[in-house]
Amino acid sequence: MRFVVPGVETLRGYQRGWLRADVLAGLTVAAYFVPQVMAYAQLAGLPAVTGLWVALAPLVLYFLLGSSRLMSLGPESTTALLTAAAIAPIAAGDPVRYATLAAVLALLVGVMCVIGWIARLGFLADLLSKPVLVGYLTGIAVIMMSGQLGRLTGAPVEGDSPPAEVLSAIKLIPEWKLAPVIVSVTALAALLALAKWAPRVPGPIIVVGLAALTTWAAGLKGMGVALVGEVPGGLPVPHVPSVHAGDLALLALPALGVALVGYTDTVLTGRAFASRGGGPIDPDRELLVLGLANVSAGLVRGFPVSSSGSRTALAAASGAKSQVYSLVAALAIVATLLFAGPVLSTFPVPALGALVVYAALRLIDLAEFRRIAAFRTAEFVLAVATTIGVIAVNVLYGVLVAVALSVLDVLRRVARPHDGILGYVPGIAGMHDIDDYPDARPVPGLVVYRYDSPLFFANAENFHRRALAAVDGSPTPVRWLLLNAEANVEIDITAIDALDTLREELEARGIVLALARVKQDLRDDLQSAGFLDRLGPERVFYTLPTAVEAFRRQSPDPGTLSVSSPD
Repeated sequence: MRFVVPGVETLRGYQRGWLRADVLAGLTVAAYFVPQVMAYAQLAGLPAVTGLWVALAPLVLYFLLGSSRLMSLGPESTTALLTAAAIAPIAAGDPVRYATLAAVLALLVGVMCVIGWIARLGFLADLLSKPVLVGYLTGIAVIMMSGQLGRLTGAPVEGDSPPAEVLSAIKLIPEWKLAPVIVSVTALAALLALAKWAPRVPGPIIVVGLAALTTWAAGLKGMGVALVGEVPGGLPVPHVPSVHAGDLALLALPALGVALVGYTDTVLTGRAFASRGGGPIDPDRELLVLGLANVSAGLVRGFPVSSSGSRTALAAASGAKSQVYSLVAALAIVATLLFAGPVLSTFPVPALGALVVYAALRLIDLAEFRRIAAFRTAEFVLAVATTIGVIAVNVLYGVLVAVALSVLDVLRRVARPHDGILGYVPGIAGMHDIDDYPDARPVPGLVVYRYDSPLFFANAENFHRRALAAVDGSPTPVRWLLLNAEANVEIDITAIDALDTLREELEARGIVLALARVKQDLRDDLQSAGFLDRLGPERVFYTLPTAVEAFRRQSPDPGTLSVSSPD
C-alpha cells in the first residue's frame, strides 16, 4: 500500500486562489505565534527563545503529514504546564539538568506516540462524541478568553484556572489601565465588524497592524500598552540529550500523561474544526505526526508540544485554506529569528489579546447546544459537563470525565434497551412492534419478542425478566416464545446462561423457546456454549416467516391456523 504524504498531495492539487488567504493566515498566526510560544517556553521553565526553536519543525511536519487543513501544531500551554510540573521536582534547581530532562520528556512523548501509531491506537479517538466536541470547544474558548485578561486590562491577572483568573481580574479593577482597555476593546470591535460586514478583508492582520501604528503614533507605550518587545535571534542546532536509565524511569509516567493530554487535545481540536474547513482527520496519522513533532522538540532542547486550539481558531478566522499557511508561519518564524524581530517587537500586546478573544468567540456554537438539547437532554448535559469540566478542572480531566459520562450513557442505553412484541399489521408486510401500530395483531399462542441490544452481562438479567413479562402479559395462553434475535448480534457467557435459564423456566411451564433471524456469528457462539444442543436445532430459524409457519404446523390449536400473514 502506497504511503501518501498529505503535504505533497496538497501541493499537487493546490489552487492559485488559495495563496492569498494562506499567506495572510500564516502571517496572522505567526504574529500571534511568536509572543505566545515564547511565553509558553517560560511557562515550561525554559528560556523564551526555546519556544521559537521548538515551533519550527512541528509546523513543517504537520504540513507534510497532518490530516487537518487548519490544525496548528507546536508549543501549547497545557503541555508546557505539565512539563514544569514533571521536571521541577526532579531537576532540583539545576537549569542545565532541567533543560536536559525537558528534552528527554519530549523525546519519550514522541516515542510513545509513534508506538501508538504503529499499534494503531487511533481508535481510542472514537470515544469522543459530538457533545464532547461541542463542550470541549466551548471550554477551550473560555480558557482562551480568561487567559487574555491580563493582556486586555494591563493588570497583573493571576490564576491557574478561568474562574481564578476572572476573580483576580475583578479584584484588580482599580489597577486596570485605560489605554490597554481602549486598544483591546477597539481592536475586538473592529475584528467583529470586519468579520460581519467585510468577511473577505484580512481583518486580523489589518487590525493588529493598525494597532501597532496607532500605539507608536500616539505614544501609548508610555500609557501602559505593553509591546511584544525584544525577540531573540538565531536558529537551533539539533542535539541529542544525554539520557540515563534513571531519568527514563522517572519520566516514563509523566510522559505517558503528557502523550495522552497531547493526543486527546489534538484529536478533539481536529474533529471540532472538521466542519469549519479543517476536513476529516485520520486519528492514526495524528499520532504519527504528534510523535515526530515531539521528537523534533526533544532534539532542539525543547519541551513537549501538542495542538493549539487558539492558533487553529485564529487560522480558521483568518481564512486559511490549507496547511500551506503553516509553511508561511514557519518561514515567518525563521525570518523572525534571523532579522524580522524588530517588526514584531512593535506589536501591542492588548491587540494580540483581542485577536485571541475574537478567535475564541467563533468557537462557541450556541445553536449547536440548542440543537443537542432539542434532540436529547442526556447529550446536552454531556456537552455542558464537558464545558464545565474543561474550565473547572483542566483539559485532560475534563475530557476524561466527559468520556466516562459518554460510556456510562451508552451502557445505560444498552443495559436497558427498547424491546417489543411483534404482530401483523393489515396492509403492511412483515411483523411490527404492536406498540407502534394499534391495529397490529399478534399470533394467538405465539409471543414474538424482540430485545434491541446485544446480550451481555449488563443486560442479561433485564432481558430474562422482560422476556418472561412478555409471556405473562399475553392475552392468550402462550405455547411458543419466539425470540427475534436480529438485534442480538453478540452474546457473552453470562447472557447465554440467562437465555438457558429462560429456556428451562419456559419448558417447566410447557412453553417452547425458539429463535429466529439468528446470524451466523451468534449461532456459532450459541453452538460453542452447548446451548443449541439443549434448545434443539429445530428451534432455530433464519427468518420470522419460517418460524411462524413452524409454530402453526406444530400447534395443536386449529384456531391459530386461521391467523394469516400479510406476507
